[in-house]
Formats: sequence, structure tokens, C-alpha cells
Amino acid sequence: MELWLTEKETEHLGLTCRVKETLFSGKSDFQSVEVVDSYEFGRMLILDGVFQTSIFEEYIYHEMIAHVPLFTHPQPQKILVIGGGDGGTVREVVRHETVETVEMVEIDGLVVEVSKKYLPEISAAMLANHPKLKVEIGDGIAHMKEAENYYDVIIVDCSDPIGPGVGLFSREFYRDVHRALKPDGLFVQQTESPFYHRPLISRIYHDIADFFPITRLYLANIPLYPGGLHSFTIGSKQYDPLQASVPELLPFATRYYNSDLHKSCFVLPNCVAELTK
Repeated sequence: MELWLTEKETEHLGLTCRVKETLFSGKSDFQSVEVVDSYEFGRMLILDGVFQTSIFEEYIYHEMIAHVPLFTHPQPQKILVIGGGDGGTVREVVRHETVETVEMVEIDGLVVEVSKKYLPEISAAMLANHPKLKVEIGDGIAHMKEAENYYDVIIVDCSDPIGPGVGLFSREFYRDVHRALKPDGLFVQQTESPFYHRPLISRIYHDIADFFPITRLYLANIPLYPGGLHSFTIGSKQYDPLQASVPELLPFATRYYNSDLHKSCFVLPNCVAELTK
């Protein structure tokens, strides 16, 4: 019997893939957690029925949420990652030579443990106990309320704005992020699909712009996410990603991100640019 799994994006739309087998299925205090082995995407992490990442294309999301902000800041040293329990974002962050410490605050310890067991390619930095990395199982929203003038870059690698992730998309949270950053700090957040979450993207962009003088929306093509086009939003106190000096020859190998893409990802189709007006 064939097994097919569908993520419902809207009431009328879903993304479906054929599954070889279910490797893990459980429930934490916050959400359902599953790992399946699929024919097209390989091993996939699924939270509350929403596709999060897969070994087939994870490098796109993780490179774009990490390297765009870290190459925008000229000297990123203290980094905070909120969420990102699969470990892919911190795997990319620790590759930057200037980075001294990376704190990852993930609310769901089950996501971390399942990712380390079933997604070792993605969770490599956690598995290696990388010396730059500190993993904390806790509430990222509460963590932000305690920090002030401390971080160079904050990366909000959150799930969809449902369940435990909903508070990470609020004005109060962006105010706390602004306070936690140094005077020249910046942050980035994944901000969903410009096709299916248009009101959300517009609201987030303008909320962030109320706190940060430089606010930019950028895009990446991610085949696992409905619509295939995904957005990220940067809020910066000083450094404009459009003015960043990204070396043509990067100090490490990447599969998606490069210096040309750093500039071109901010070139928005008219239908997306209008969300920032």
C-alpha cells in the first residue's frame, strides 16, 4: 500500500509527497513531532503536520537565514539563534571565523533529540558539541526579555506562526529583539510564503520597520515549502545588506548562497515589493 503525506497550506491547497516509512512519531509538551523518509525529499522533519526541513534541500533555507545577516554585519561575534532545533542554522553560523559564541534557544527538546538521531547531516554542529555552540532548551521569548545590548546578530529560525511559535511574530517580541541587540546589531526572521501569507508578511515588515531604520525583505527558492518561494525579513540598526561587502570567494563552501545572490535575493517581484509599501 502506498503512503502519501500532505501538508495543508490553506483550506484548498496542500503539498503531498510519497513516504517510504515513518522513522519517528511522537508528541512533546508543545507539538507533534515526526520524521519520515520520503521518495523525493529523503528524511523530513514534520511539526504539527507542517513540513519543516529535509535532507534534500535544507541547505537552501539554512544558508540563506544564516549567511545573509552574518555577511551583512562586518564583525559578528555574539550570535543568538531562537528556534532552529534541527541544528541546520547553527551548523552554518559556526563556520564564520569572526563568530565567537552561538547561543541556540529552542523551546522543544524533543525536536533537538530527534534531529540529532535522524537528521545527523543537519544537526552536525550539535552532534560535534562545537566549542562555539551553547544549546539551551527554553523559551526564546522569555530569553529575549532578559537580554540588553548584548548580541551582534539574532536569527529567529522559528516554525510557522501557530502553536509555540506564534509569539515570535509580535510587535512586543520585535521590541525585545531591538533592545537585546548592540547599537549596530541586526536580526533576521523567516517570514513565510509571499503567495499564501501576504497579510502576515506585510504586517511583520511594517512592525519591524517601526523599530529598525533599515528593514529589508529577501527571497529564496525552497521546494519543500508551498509555492516554492520563501521570504525572510532583516531588521538592522546600522548595516544595510544592500551595501554589504561580501567576498566573491567565500571562506567556506556553500551550495546555494554566494556573493551575487546576496544582492539579487533582495530584488523583489512587484507582487512582493508591494507588501513593503
